[in-house]
Amino acid sequence: MTSQVKVGAKAEGMNESRRHPFTLTVSTLALACLVLSACGRGEESAVSHAATTVPQKAAPAVESHPRVETSLVELGSEAHDLSLAGKVAYGEDHYSRVSSPIQGRVLEVRAHLGEHVQAGSVLLVLDSQEIAQAYAEYAKEDSDLHYATRAQELAKDLYENKALPLKDLKQAENELIKARAEFRRAKERLLSLRVPAQELEKPLERQKITSRFEMKSPLTGIVVERNVTPGQSIGGESNQVLFTVADLDILQVVADVYERDLAYLALVKEGQLAKVSVEAYPDVSFPATVTTIGDVVDPTSRTVKLHALVNNKDHRLKPEMFARLHIDVGESQLLLMIPRDAVLEEDGKQFVYVVEGADLYVKREVKVSTISPDQVRVLDGLASGQRIVTKGVVLIKGQEGSCRPTKSRACPPSSGPAKG
Repeated sequence: MTSQVKVGAKAEGMNESRRHPFTLTVSTLALACLVLSACGRGEESAVSHAATTVPQKAAPAVESHPRVETSLVELGSEAHDLSLAGKVAYGEDHYSRVSSPIQGRVLEVRAHLGEHVQAGSVLLVLDSQEIAQAYAEYAKEDSDLHYATRAQELAKDLYENKALPLKDLKQAENELIKARAEFRRAKERLLSLRVPAQELEKPLERQKITSRFEMKSPLTGIVVERNVTPGQSIGGESNQVLFTVADLDILQVVADVYERDLAYLALVKEGQLAKVSVEAYPDVSFPATVTTIGDVVDPTSRTVKLHALVNNKDHRLKPEMFARLHIDVGESQLLLMIPRDAVLEEDGKQFVYVVEGADLYVKREVKVSTISPDQVRVLDGLASGQRIVTKGVVLIKGQEGSCRPTKSRACPPSSGPAKG
């Protein structure tokens, strides 16, 4: 019995030892299945997520770039403001740069900076030996002329009485001709030195001509520049400006018309009304009138000059001020106009995107000129009725070169969304 129990116990112990490995094996397999099941669910979830994101990437481009808009190119006849950059300057016939016609020493300066002077007012007084020498020559020639005149008259009487040969009469006549010419030259010299003509018409003994020279203002205005002091020696050179006298009641604006805007000159006429604005008075417009339109392009600035006179009775405008000249154009003529934002500038050229089909844009070179802060006029490259991109040009440009051709389609020149 004891033996059997032991054997039974032994057998039971052997069975027990066999059951433990089996239990571990089953547990291990169950755990592995749970792990695999969880992994399977993770992979399935990832696959499901990927499947839901693919349609989003393939969504129409119009959802990703809703800011792109297009519109038709149309002719317009509204009045537009042609704005030109310019500068305030003296009126061409309303200012004078005064220089001395003779050499001399300044005795007195009578005009001062900022002073209002009348035409004919004395600006300064010179002591000029040049006048003294010219007048001495004039007096000599006047005496020689009187002598030659009497000699010719005497020779003529003698010849008529047959007391003088013909050749002597001809010689006296020639001497008279030369004396008249020399006298005329001496008189013109004094006139060039601003000696009053009425003084020279008097008999020589009654003339009062001295070496004092009075330089006078050629027009009524304000002394805006003075470059002379008492005691200064003046060389009589034309480029030595002593005074600048200007009528500040009338000024002009000299505006620059660039080559790209030259087409608008056909819309601007001399005598046309305009407005002037300056930074100093942003809320004020000064009325102006177009006076001249240039015909030659400045080789340095590549511009044509346009001049407009502006009334400046209150003297608020100052010469050398920067200004803008505004001219209304286009009211009586149909113009092809597009928004300025539709134009793309690249390498000195202008381009627009023309709509050729659904999500298909063609980059086209155009020539435009400014007509207002928001509009440009099309000079070449577009026709009325064509549809172009007016908003979002930069977005379309950014997509250039990003297209990859496939077997079913080729890349367009430019692609992008449209919002008509």
